[in-house]
Amino acid sequence: MDWLSRLFEMMPVRGRLDIRCSYSVPWRIEQGPGATNEIPYHAVLAGSAILDDPADGRPLLLKTGDILLLPGNPRHVMHDGSGAAPLSPRNRAAQNFTISENLGSDERLDLLCGHFALAPPHDRLLSSYLPPRLVVHAGPRIGKGTAAQLAGLVSLMRGETADDHLGGRAMLNALSTAMFALVLRLASESDATSRGLLALAGDPRLAPAVAAMFNEPARAWSLPELARLCNLSRATLARQFQDKLGRSASDLLTDIRMTLAANELRSSSLSTGAVAETVGYQSEAAFQRAFKSHMGVTPAQWRRAQHSGQEASAAAGLAAAVDPSAMSPDAHR
Repeated sequence: MDWLSRLFEMMPVRGRLDIRCSYSVPWRIEQGPGATNEIPYHAVLAGSAILDDPADGRPLLLKTGDILLLPGNPRHVMHDGSGAAPLSPRNRAAQNFTISENLGSDERLDLLCGHFALAPPHDRLLSSYLPPRLVVHAGPRIGKGTAAQLAGLVSLMRGETADDHLGGRAMLNALSTAMFALVLRLASESDATSRGLLALAGDPRLAPAVAAMFNEPARAWSLPELARLCNLSRATLARQFQDKLGRSASDLLTDIRMTLAANELRSSSLSTGAVAETVGYQSEAAFQRAFKSHMGVTPAQWRRAQHSGQEASAAAGLAAAVDPSAMSPDAHR
């Protein structure tokens, strides 16, 4: 299995389209931060937009076909660049999403805004391995390859939001989820990022080491073994990991193992010792120390917390089935 498929198998992502914006100049959007486990996205269908860098760096110009992800989930501002006071937008609810528009008549910005949600602890892991902002281009004139696939997917989303079909929300959310995978694939194939996991896996010299750790995380990989897979010296491999990822190969392997361990503790009845062996630890004590250092809690505490959360969700669902008003926003007023 390729490393990206393995990554999504380890940490499922749910996409959601929240709003479609149709704005005439002047306009301004202020958004975020969202929930701690969310990564916002913006897809420019037509027009252009300027993103003010949340870190006070250089503003970023976004053009038709650009798709922006903000893995750091910051408060962020987008605008038309005119500096004029924005026209007041109005929101109206479509059947499956929200439409925001203003009343101007100039060339309009057409923008899809949504987010990707990851379950803890995967949100922390993935966001730490992605750049604070990630932009890929999938314009309508792209000829072939991943960019063309992404352009086609965005075109489907445009059609769903234009006609608001039956089942539209399910379609839009499924397409949003697929968008996340295609954006990461395209970014790993291009120069969209110079650091992080995508830059590491996108380097053909280093990709064999990344794939090996994702596919066989329980194996006791040594740096010399990984270097041989890449036909590099041990020192060169270590330096490349540090330069591109900001972490060592051992750090990445530990993150992969702890992610798999968290999944096993949540979903299976395996003992802690069995989970430890599954993810490559011969000593349960060593696994316990590594897990607590990584997650902040022991494996047993993590498992109890996950099961308590599942029971609470099940109880809420049962209450809603018996008394639908129990899920109403007004139920506690």
